[in-house]
Amino acid sequence: MTLSDAELTRYARHIVLKEVGGAGQQRFAAARVLVIGAGGIGSPAIQYLAAAGIGRLTIVDDDHVDLSNLQRQTIYTSDDIGAGKAERAAAAARRLNPHVAAVAETTRVAADTVAALVATADVVLDGCDNFTTRLLVADAAYAARVPLVSAAIGQFDGQLGVFRGWEVDKPCYRCFVGADPDRPGVSCAEDGVLGPMAGMIGSLAALEVMRALHPFGDDSAGRLLLADTLGLRFRTLTLPKDPGCPTCGLARN
Repeated sequence: MTLSDAELTRYARHIVLKEVGGAGQQRFAAARVLVIGAGGIGSPAIQYLAAAGIGRLTIVDDDHVDLSNLQRQTIYTSDDIGAGKAERAAAAARRLNPHVAAVAETTRVAADTVAALVATADVVLDGCDNFTTRLLVADAAYAARVPLVSAAIGQFDGQLGVFRGWEVDKPCYRCFVGADPDRPGVSCAEDGVLGPMAGMIGSLAALEVMRALHPFGDDSAGRLLLADTLGLRFRTLTLPKDPGCPTCGLARN
């Protein structure tokens, strides 16, 4: 894919990075990214991925913008209240960068639709707010051998991981969370979340999507970033592959 003069100027600060260069920017321009959830994580991630020149963003969310979202979901404004998140997020991405094809999927991820959604992607970014959907997306990404970037926030904490569990030495998402990690009754609405947590972790998630498309620096797959902003502490853990994992473990293979 050849970049136009306008694109060369727009992405000049990427292209001068030796770790990215013209080849990396061309990969971004040709890439297809699936974003699950256009909420706290998806909002900043979509903005940065669009600004970075990701060729196609498919945004999946069946929710509508609520006044209470605006404290952290900065892709929306008061004028968006009541409108579908996926449509408004896609429109915002197109306004940010006319070179990006942003497509809205106003649907809830389901067992009979997730494989088709994932099949369209080179990388999946999961920023949804429930484990039922997370597990469906993680299993589909594993089956399709599509890298999964998974991010979550709550109160003053955040976490971010990249999963390529089909590789011999890398864990899958189920190695990390197990088979049934859901905790009923725990949500941002009940526990609260500091707005900038979404911006920080969502932006890092966008960075990891870009790293998955055009590797630079250290490989982050199989590692988990934990952010504790009350203590201003950041830790990175290496996640082991679970030999008994029903998805990617040795017993299955």
